[in-house]
Formats: sequence, C-alpha cells, structure tokens
Amino acid sequence: MKFALPRFSINTLGEMANSCFKKTNGFKMPGGATISFNCVDSSLSSLKNCQSYINTGMDIATRVALDLVESLNDVEEVNSMENVMLEYAAMDRELNHYMRAIEETVSQIKRDKPENIPDLKYLVKEKFTALESKNSDSDLQRNEKYMYFKDQLKEMRKQFCLQSNNNDNEGIEQIDEDIAVTQSQMNFICPITQMEMKKPVRNKVCGHTYEEDAILKIIQARKQQKKKVRCPKIGCSHADVKRSDLLPDEALKRAIDSQNKQSWSTL
Repeated sequence: MKFALPRFSINTLGEMANSCFKKTNGFKMPGGATISFNCVDSSLSSLKNCQSYINTGMDIATRVALDLVESLNDVEEVNSMENVMLEYAAMDRELNHYMRAIEETVSQIKRDKPENIPDLKYLVKEKFTALESKNSDSDLQRNEKYMYFKDQLKEMRKQFCLQSNNNDNEGIEQIDEDIAVTQSQMNFICPITQMEMKKPVRNKVCGHTYEEDAILKIIQARKQQKKKVRCPKIGCSHADVKRSDLLPDEALKRAIDSQNKQSWSTL
C-alpha cells in the first residue's frame, strides 16, 4: 500500500508570500511608498486550508491503520501507514514554519518601518530557512495527530489481542472465561452513565474514557457555574477536565462494536 503525498516547495510558498504584499494603498513607509497588508489574512487563511487537508489526510491514515490491525493484517502494512503519518507531520511542520515566517516578516516591517520596500520574498525565505534549520525527528513525533495515531494503535492492539486470547482459550474453564470477558467489558462502561459507551472519548491528560455526550453535558453545566470539572473516574486526581483535552477513542469504539457482534453471533 503506497500513498503519494504532495510536497510544498519554497518557490510555491514564496509566490503565496508575494501575493500577501501589494504595493497599493495601505501601510505607509517613511520613504513614501505604501504596502497593503489587506490580503495577508486571506493568504494565511488559504495556507490554513492546506493544513486542514493535511489533518484530514492524517485522520484517514489513522483509520486505515486501525482497519489493518482489526483485520489482523501484516505488520509491514501498518508500519507503512506510520511512515505516511510522519510524512504528513513533516508537511504540517513546513507549513507552520512558512506561516510563521510570513507573520514575522509583516511584524518586522511594521516595527522597523524601513525607508524603502524591502525584498519581501527574500525576508520570508530567510526566516523560513532559519526555522527549518532547527528541525529534528523528535518534532515529528511530537505532532499531536501522530501521537494520537500511536496511542490508538496501541489501544487497538491491546483490545483485539485481549479478544483474540479470549477466543483462543475455549478449553479454559468457563468461570475463567467469564472473568476475562467481564474484565474486558468493564473497560466499555462509562464512569458517568454506568452504561456501555457508544461514542467514547479519551481524556488525553489522565487517559480515562467517557461517553462523549455525558462528559460534554457536565463540562457545559460546570462552565455555566464557573466551576472546573473533576474526572468522574473514581480515584482519578485530575481536577480540570476540558473539552479541548477530549479525543475520540476510535480503537475502543471498534473493540466495543466487535464484542457486541460476537455476542449477537452466539445468540
């Protein structure tokens, strides 16, 4: 399985930078020339749209990887999806650096007020190159969506390994099998509703999962009361659950759905 990913180039992004700076009515330079920054926001918005495409691609790659794990596919195929994620993370970093270079160039011109209009493309390229020179592999591994990808793969493997072991141990005494199934199903119960989760979300701070609607209702109610939300999992010390900390737990949802399908098939 191979993915062909588009790559940004300094020339392509440079043309976008040039489009941000028009010698028309706008910011007046000491020498009399003017620069309009009216289209800077729209150009940066276009770059952010590119970023949304990258995010969508990373979401798709994550789902494909989970599909591969669920179908017990070759490890090599799953690893290829991890390489795709790292490629996307590199593109995201490059785009972030270019947007930052443009924003810093605009700030510099407004701050320094040079006599004449400088070579804007050169300034952006210079700042972009300086940012890129500090790149490291660890940057990519800290990408939020890449970290989510790794976490979901780990959870998926854990859930389906447990289910596979339960299915392979048919010779074990019935009581041991019941205990194993019960322990697995306990992970499917929302600590708020005490019911099986249909749309689980994971708190990236403490790692606990909840039914999405249930935790969002609590967060909204506490917000109106101007109070913080403590994690509803018994024994958890995390005392400030935020909506922005909640991520869909696709691996757990798949494990729940798979368990339910197996239960229906045995009826």
